[in-house]
Amino acid sequence: MEMREFRKQIEEKLVHDDWTIQYDHKESTLRVEDKQLKKGVTLALKPLLAKWERGEFDSIDEVVRYVEIGLHSMKQQVQLRGNEKKILPVIRSTSFPTETKEGIKLIYHEHTAETRIYYALDLGESYTLINEEAINEAALSPEKIKEMALFNIRSLEQPINEDQVAGNTFYFLRAKDGYDASRILDQSLLDKMEQKVKGKLALAVPHQDVLIFADILNDTGYDVLAQIALQFFKDGRIPITALPFLYENGELEPTFILAQKNLKTHHQRRSKYGTIMS
Repeated sequence: MEMREFRKQIEEKLVHDDWTIQYDHKESTLRVEDKQLKKGVTLALKPLLAKWERGEFDSIDEVVRYVEIGLHSMKQQVQLRGNEKKILPVIRSTSFPTETKEGIKLIYHEHTAETRIYYALDLGESYTLINEEAINEAALSPEKIKEMALFNIRSLEQPINEDQVAGNTFYFLRAKDGYDASRILDQSLLDKMEQKVKGKLALAVPHQDVLIFADILNDTGYDVLAQIALQFFKDGRIPITALPFLYENGELEPTFILAQKNLKTHHQRRSKYGTIMS
């Protein structure tokens, strides 16, 4: 489907008396705002179209539902007390804003040179990021929020599928709950995967909705992981980083140098996770 037709179908579904829609031609994004709140949701159409073409959602109604949930969550009051078990971490890139459009500081901690840890209150079908006003009202500290979030992430399910390319094994964690990438903060999961692999353990969080582990047994593995991470990064609804990491001695280290190794031969291979080179 062409972008113009895809956009037209979405816009027709988003007609609502209380919403305004603006299209950014340069960025290929649709901005849907609530007229009363003056807040809204931005849809990046290019990755959505890529997902549509791969059959990752059944109809345009899923996109509309995403907008409805997002706008509804903005009207809900953030109450942390009594909802401590619903506080979870979310991974974002270091370019992600550190405050709301109203100038209220978001709660976050540094993670790697590429990523930060933000915190969210889960609302069921959506979540809202926690800011300073919310923790002050609840008389909680940023450190306490982090402690709760890291404890809660360990209780989430860990559905993992695997694929093998050129002697390397790739594991894809996709629970479709909005916290897939966040599981990189589950130290017990990382340690378990480190014990499982036969070679080097590498990871990638290209976007919010996937966490990739790789059992690297040869040089080709680094190159394949870099290509997978880049492909997912381009297609993600909330991109984080295309840069993979090595996990050694409990630490995450960038692998951009290793990912640039020159290979003598490349063979295109179709994986269920996309076209990659092996």
